Amino acid sequence: MMKELKEKVKRAVVAAVQLPGVSDIEFEASLTELRELAKTLGFEVVGTLTQKRARFDTTAYLGVGKRQELHRFVHNQADLGEGGDTPLLLDEAEEEQEVPATVPQRNQDGRAVLEAARTLRAAERTAAREAVEAKEAARAPADEDNRRADIILVDHEISPSQARNLEIEVGCEVMDRTMVILEIFHRHARSGAARAQVEIARLGYMAPRLREAAKLAGPQGRQRSGTGGRGAGEAHSELDRRKIRDRIAELREELAAMDSERKTQRARRQERQGLARVALVGYTNAGKSTLMRALTGSEALVANKLFATLDTTVRALHPESVPRVLVSDTVGFIKNLPHDLVASFKSTLDEALEASLLLHVIDASDPGYERQLAVTDAVLAEIGAQEVPRIRVFNKIDGVGDAAAQAAHAAALCEQYPGCIVMSARNPDDVAKLHDAVVAFFQQSLVEAELFLPWSAQQLRGEIFAHCKVLEERSEDDGAYFKVRGEAETVERLREQLGQAR
Repeated sequence: MMKELKEKVKRAVVAAVQLPGVSDIEFEASLTELRELAKTLGFEVVGTLTQKRARFDTTAYLGVGKRQELHRFVHNQADLGEGGDTPLLLDEAEEEQEVPATVPQRNQDGRAVLEAARTLRAAERTAAREAVEAKEAARAPADEDNRRADIILVDHEISPSQARNLEIEVGCEVMDRTMVILEIFHRHARSGAARAQVEIARLGYMAPRLREAAKLAGPQGRQRSGTGGRGAGEAHSELDRRKIRDRIAELREELAAMDSERKTQRARRQERQGLARVALVGYTNAGKSTLMRALTGSEALVANKLFATLDTTVRALHPESVPRVLVSDTVGFIKNLPHDLVASFKSTLDEALEASLLLHVIDASDPGYERQLAVTDAVLAEIGAQEVPRIRVFNKIDGVGDAAAQAAHAAALCEQYPGCIVMSARNPDDVAKLHDAVVAFFQQSLVEAELFLPWSAQQLRGEIFAHCKVLEERSEDDGAYFKVRGEAETVERLREQLGQAR
């Protein structure tokens, strides 16, 4: 009974087209990333289908032959890579080599020959496709339980018409890379701000797809309007698009109010406590949350999934230092993250803009770490945080082979990125080294001063110890003298409170 109640795991096929300018290493890294995104959604990846093309097929992303191969696999008629008894089609590469529209032609006869060649080639493709579709439609299993896959994950953002056509030809649901990421954000967002941002991005993504849904559904009736139901009214799709626009405007107003409140709270906190700020930034799944927990002793979510953290978490550095440091964990970056999504999550990245120091966390065990590093640098530049001081933290060094391999890799990284820290967030000694580096950064601008605290003002003693490092304390008849080290602004504020302004 429990097994019946348990939700069935969706089986997914990853499909991707490799364009001429994309290297094999970069292409495989992107496929691996999409498989990890699928894992985050709880999908089981049962196959991968790839194709090299000069450009995406404008009709349905993949070429005709690959779409047929995908159909056979999904309906349990053949494995990927098996041609079966499919009629011979034009080669996919040949399919892309269309006759140039502008070819030196000497006369009308030459143009007629070229046009005839184009027409014949198109007719051959159409006839072959129709033959395959007719045969497979006749033998396609009616029972959906017999299908080998439930969903196709496309490793690019594709147009609504391409997604619709691919769904029709393959016979199952299609999600492009953008939709996969949006679905992850939708499931994992927790705070009101994060949920609102996700909804804005999802609505913006779905709006143009309503037209395709309307085409698929056929002619739509019109909503009656006006007195007594008279008036032209508007089509269902137009009404839906208007509702989406109104909802997005409403959400933006809510976000603006939330953002204003967050800024007020941050200003009050900084004014009251004068805290230094550090932001953890980096590629998704680089180990930022594990590092956050190690540095602050907090119970931040730690999961081996992409985008496990979507809401900004702020905790104090532990053990506490002078000045007291706040550490923020931010949403991870990813290659090909849609610009609308970056914009909608900009408020979670504001922590990076407001920080005095960035800890750029990089997965040292990932062979594609340089690509991830470049993506993070690009996004930071996009939000205007490229000028914020940063320390590159190469995390997960314990995932690089044996001790000798780890030492060699660490040495190479330190040579290539001077001033970086190579570590494992699971090694207490490495965490202590990073802790000391953060404290040293903020203490380089501290000043030393002497403060006099009358016996009548002992209630301010806690303020001194909370915001300054007390180097020496001595008691006199009229009060206590403190030799302290702290931030210049903090020391000056304490002087004013004690009536000792210079």
